[in-house]
Amino acid sequence: MRLDKFLCDALGATRKEATKIIKSGEVTVNDVVQKSGAVKVSDTCVVEWQGREIGKPGPKYIMLYKPEGFVCSHEDGFNHTAFVLLDEVKIENLHFAGRLDVDTTGLVLITDDGQWSHRITSPKHKCEKTYRVWLADPIGDDYAEKFAHGIELRNEKEPTLPAKLEIVNADEHEVLLTITEGKYHQVKRMFAALGNKVEHLHRERIGAIALDDSLEPGEYRYLTQAEIDSIWN
Repeated sequence: MRLDKFLCDALGATRKEATKIIKSGEVTVNDVVQKSGAVKVSDTCVVEWQGREIGKPGPKYIMLYKPEGFVCSHEDGFNHTAFVLLDEVKIENLHFAGRLDVDTTGLVLITDDGQWSHRITSPKHKCEKTYRVWLADPIGDDYAEKFAHGIELRNEKEPTLPAKLEIVNADEHEVLLTITEGKYHQVKRMFAALGNKVEHLHRERIGAIALDDSLEPGEYRYLTQAEIDSIWN
């Protein structure tokens, strides 16, 4: 499509606003400054405005490296919402495909595609989430077996579904835990049920989507088509 139409759809801008943006010389297509709205933009083109990539028109799929101290909601009376980290238009249309606690860091997926996020959050789809966990006390020899069989949590009728625990560094009390549920404070509650305390929690993966090593806390990027499609597999 034409570059001006692309900007209208992607930014929610009017044709006049899009033309002004283009003429400012701050829009590039594949790293080349373009000042004509008639330039053709294909699906493979990378369009940037003021050095930041503009998501293609249509549903948005975003990977955010959430820092500590931000909540996964549109409003909070005590903490910053993670949405303030996004330089996006129509923020009100976006939602989190699985939340993290305010003190938990790592991978958060954000979208405006309800069906796609449902595949991640619905318990029946059993989408895996992998967390790196640092514990206050040593790792019990029986932890892996207990997680594999399910953990009894307070105020829950059924034990958790089988989870996979891998020891990363026993001296540092560091493990990787992969679960397929998303109960309230689940990881912290699972270790608490074993008499241990989570000191720090960091999500590294959702399904086949891993947190990009190039992202710093607070940074984000759009998902690749392969990452988007992986949720449906």
